[in-house]
Amino acid sequence: MATIRMSEAELAQNLPGALARVRQGDEVVIERDERALAVLRGVPERGRSLDDCIALADTLDTPATLDEGFMDDVEAGIAERSGPWNPPEWD
Repeated sequence: MATIRMSEAELAQNLPGALARVRQGDEVVIERDERALAVLRGVPERGRSLDDCIALADTLDTPATLDEGFMDDVEAGIAERSGPWNPPEWD
């Protein structure tokens, strides 16, 4: 992965090119007055789905057991973390 530096003006003139570099795995640092202003990078790939994890556990002969309340626990954990994010307030 390469890091490419561009000014705001360069980005405005060649946004498609910058996005193509991001799709290739590069990181684009947008600068103003030679100082970093923003960074464009690809979104990390998502991990395995729960179904994939369960199927993998079945094939690996793991001692993990999924009891009848397992899905309820998973859904409760997801619901607990699905609310709006409230970042800390700074003074």
